[in-house]
Amino acid sequence: MRVLIVAPTTREHKYMRATLECAVGLKHDYTLICSGIGKAGAAAGIATAVAKASEPFDAVAVIGFAAGSLGFTQGDIVAPNVAVYHDCDVPEGFIPELTDPYTLAGDDDVTVFTGDSFINATSATEIMTRFGAQQAIFDMEIMAIAIAVRDYAAGIPLLAVKYISDVPQSGHNEWSYDAFADSHSDFSPLLDKIEKILA
Repeated sequence: MRVLIVAPTTREHKYMRATLECAVGLKHDYTLICSGIGKAGAAAGIATAVAKASEPFDAVAVIGFAAGSLGFTQGDIVAPNVAVYHDCDVPEGFIPELTDPYTLAGDDDVTVFTGDSFINATSATEIMTRFGAQQAIFDMEIMAIAIAVRDYAAGIPLLAVKYISDVPQSGHNEWSYDAFADSHSDFSPLLDKIEKILA
């Protein structure tokens, strides 16, 4: 299986590149890109990678760090099964292509909420209340990547595997995220999770 691995940040890209270089006995053929941070960069990165590929990809896997809600701890690895925009202010049912949940290939019953903003304790609680979520993770790319995969990659499976880097509702902030990301360069557990789910 040809799998496109998407790392939004240069740090995540560096960590996964080092992991792939050391890995042996992998089940799949991996291509790694750094898409860029945020919805626009991520969608453009995916569209470019798909357009330039010599052969079609069979799956896309987004890796890296994400904030988590209460119930998660730093270092947990989560593969959510649903993605939703949390900052798409459109009347219900008006543009379902943007507002409907997107099914991911993850094996955790968790929603990832995507938006172009850092999450704090107040916004995390507000988002979860608004969507009726008991537990969630938060990122800035996955839903945009989902739309790009749907539109430009024939709807192939999309998987997201994330380290929980911070839990804003427990008092973590952007510096908590940064310290965690600096100290967790081993992405082999993320790669192992991808290998297991796409087996």
